[in-house]
Amino acid sequence: MSLEPGWYVDPADTETRRWWDGEGWIGAPIPVDVTPPDGPPPAEPEPAPATATPAADQPASGPGGRPDATPTSGTPGAPSSWPGQSGPANPWPGQPGQAGQAGQPGQAGQPGQAGPGMQGPPPGWPYPHWPGAQPIPRPHGLPLASYGARLVARLIDLGIVFLLNAVVNGWFVWRYVEAVSPYLRESVRRALNGDTSTEGLPQIDDQAGGLQIAILVIATALWYAYEVPSMAARGQTFGKRLMGVRALPVEADQPLGFGRATRRWSTLGLPTLLWYCCGLGLLLQLIDAISPLFDHPLRQALHDKRAQTVVVQLPRKRDTSTAPPESADTPGDTP
Repeated sequence: MSLEPGWYVDPADTETRRWWDGEGWIGAPIPVDVTPPDGPPPAEPEPAPATATPAADQPASGPGGRPDATPTSGTPGAPSSWPGQSGPANPWPGQPGQAGQAGQPGQAGQPGQAGPGMQGPPPGWPYPHWPGAQPIPRPHGLPLASYGARLVARLIDLGIVFLLNAVVNGWFVWRYVEAVSPYLRESVRRALNGDTSTEGLPQIDDQAGGLQIAILVIATALWYAYEVPSMAARGQTFGKRLMGVRALPVEADQPLGFGRATRRWSTLGLPTLLWYCCGLGLLLQLIDAISPLFDHPLRQALHDKRAQTVVVQLPRKRDTSTAPPESADTPGDTP
């Protein structure tokens, strides 16, 4: 997956942002709540070459004053575990490694620096063939939402949309049932008696076709009005908030926006208009609903792929408002 250069949340430290140049992290990190500057960070100065050498009659000493015959990391002649790098540097940002490596926290809690020569996969997206890559990616430092959580959230949202239709669409549904019920009742009566003839069946009211279209248009509009604005602003519907999941763009931790939210919804919601075509729309929606089960590694549904979004599980907030329990021991009388 190739991402455009820009400022992204550092997978190794979600409290900071770093510049991604399309191939690797460069420059120093900045706090995540600070507005990043336009363009890349200034180039870091090249380290000054080492000029001090041990005396000819005095061997180099390691820790404890013992002779150290092993070259240290980053010095000429040190073993390299990755092409173009010196020392056992970890080429994968966000993976466990030694302090001060690319994308890793440095000593005393300081994030390590990645020079222009360091390369790595895009932010949060591990490549399976890279050393230390995780089997499941963590987009923007967050775990992917499970299929069960997404399904429950969707069922909650569909229940809310159904209640809205019962209020707004109820009269049209009642009129449609009145238009087709004489035909349906007579057809069922003849089928139970073994009569397969179609002669003399009551005709369906001419208004039934128009009522069916009106019902589907209203149902689609209600679904759109319920889901798209909340997804555009927060990446969450009411069901998603209850389940603690959120939809985010693939490339950045930011709101979806109205256009992306509309594209995401239309893949799943617009087939509602095709329900009258022998259930074709319902079949398309079923395929979309189960598609995350067969997508790896991002668990994207078809509507996620069209809008380039991914659904993540948000961390649970700790309840800090509860005061610690008081001691059960009560002071007794002083003797």
